[in-house]
Amino acid sequence: MEKVVVGLSGGVDSSTVAAILHNQNYEVIGLTLWLMKGKGQCCSEGMVDAAHICEQLGVPHHVVDIRDVFQSNIVDYLVTGYSAGVTPLPCSQCNKTVKFGPMLEYAREKLDSQKIATGHYARIKYNESNGRYELLRAFDRNKDQTYFLYDLSQDLLSGTVFPLGELEKSETRRIAAEYKLQTANKPESQDLCLVESNGSMRAFLDKYLAPKKGDIVDADGKVLGEHDGVHHYTIGQRKGLGIAAPQPLYVIGLDAGANRVIVGDRTTATNPECNVARVNWVSIAEPSSPIRAEVQIRYRSQPVPVTVIPLENSRVRIVFDEPQFSITPGQAAVWYDGEKVLGGGIIERF
Repeated sequence: MEKVVVGLSGGVDSSTVAAILHNQNYEVIGLTLWLMKGKGQCCSEGMVDAAHICEQLGVPHHVVDIRDVFQSNIVDYLVTGYSAGVTPLPCSQCNKTVKFGPMLEYAREKLDSQKIATGHYARIKYNESNGRYELLRAFDRNKDQTYFLYDLSQDLLSGTVFPLGELEKSETRRIAAEYKLQTANKPESQDLCLVESNGSMRAFLDKYLAPKKGDIVDADGKVLGEHDGVHHYTIGQRKGLGIAAPQPLYVIGLDAGANRVIVGDRTTATNPECNVARVNWVSIAEPSSPIRAEVQIRYRSQPVPVTVIPLENSRVRIVFDEPQFSITPGQAAVWYDGEKVLGGGIIERF
């Protein structure tokens, strides 16, 4: 009987994965990561629900304390980024360094298992012609999570299965109800775990970064208003600026050094290209010449046509066919060929 370690968050998706694999006669071991320090965090409820699911299925349940890794790789990463005037994307970083990496390592070294499974909506396929594991969009495009998974290495992809990749979310809930899982009707988490446990990103950041008043200026440096901390703003933001102007104004730059928020009209918030660092090539090896692709520069944005130009030191330049609004340093750019993830990385400052 093949052994599979299932990452259990306590939600309906991971619970259903455990039930599906258990009923397919895999030897299932549940594993929950204890991520957050402090009281009242969302992890505690999830750990209890995960334990109940394992008890219901009659499978062992392990809890791995990874709070220090989460603190240094996610909390500190976010605070450092926001204080420097960028808007970091924690989820792709978390998936690689906090979740998949430690889970697969624990499965291999402590549980004698070569495979982990999670409740992510994505698909993995091995391509024999180029010897690479390909990351593909989920059948349920509304739930597709490949944007957050682009940073998984070939080793991590080789040891991971996504049983929900070919299911619609409604089908997942139906299966959970069929197996009488107590999480079948559990509401979905709507936001980052840190936001859920703190109420808002602003509240989370205010724990670490003191308010610091500064000027809101236009592109020419003319003072238009006042802010209470650069970390409270992000590129493309329109609401909450507190400035009366004849036309809508957007945040077009964050100068942490000078403690200034720079605003302009929509045309000044568009760019024809951007550079991307920390690139991970997924379904193909790094190309030696420019390629055509479609890129997403935020989770819910539509993919748009681009030319991806390889640069040195794990970087690329992305040239958009049409200039794009609100390209945000710190966020991920992920490029696709149809449903296949070619690669991705972190958008650099302009």
